[in-house]
Amino acid sequence: MLNAILNNHNYNILTIKKLTLWILSYLENYLDSCFASLILFDNFIFVKDFRTTYHFFEKELQDEILEIGVKKKFAANEIIIREGQFISSFPMVMKGLIRVSRTNDDGNELLLYYLNKNEVCAMSLTCCMTQVASNINAVAEEQTQVILLPVEVLDIWITKYPTWKQFIMRTFQTRFRTLIETVDSIAFMKLDERLVKYFTDRNKNFGLTTYTGTHQELALQLNSSREVISRLLKKLEQNNKIKLSRNFIDFSGLV
Repeated sequence: MLNAILNNHNYNILTIKKLTLWILSYLENYLDSCFASLILFDNFIFVKDFRTTYHFFEKELQDEILEIGVKKKFAANEIIIREGQFISSFPMVMKGLIRVSRTNDDGNELLLYYLNKNEVCAMSLTCCMTQVASNINAVAEEQTQVILLPVEVLDIWITKYPTWKQFIMRTFQTRFRTLIETVDSIAFMKLDERLVKYFTDRNKNFGLTTYTGTHQELALQLNSSREVISRLLKKLEQNNKIKLSRNFIDFSGLV
């Protein structure tokens, strides 16, 4: 059609209109094809990453997860699970970092633990098993990708797949140990020691050497006040342990 139009030297408004419509239709079809290819490629990469990350699952279990799981991305600081909500699905982390915490009546946040790649939230699992409202908040610390699984599969897979049962039991064991460490730090460590531990734990567990956020947000996670945390941070900076800038802390000097 394009050649026929171009070979016709008697151009008029109708001819130009037909040519324009043809070009627009061609571009639309081309872009649709490119978009579909990108989706297929993205899905291929996702499946490959999933099978690598959860290689310890039986292939049949991997297939079931990929079939019924919902892939979802969360932006930094986006709420994944809210305290008080009833949970219909729980997240398995593929990429990113999730902060799990509780909030008291005064709005102070108590950090419980972090979820990294290849982990699932133990507290959300207990809510699923007992069918009660969530008693934690789960917030994406950075851009995070998860697979959301319906709560109905939790009990079924425990009896059906040995690797799933081991995964769930290991999750509870790990989180129980983490919670004991959290209680110990609150009960037996001074706030300046807890602050340093907060940074060193981020490096030990996730390889991070920086923190992005306000002093107020950091204070809430440590169940303290902004003024106290700011004073302790300033002291660490004076001792050349950290570097402070607006909403950013470089704590590489502590690790």
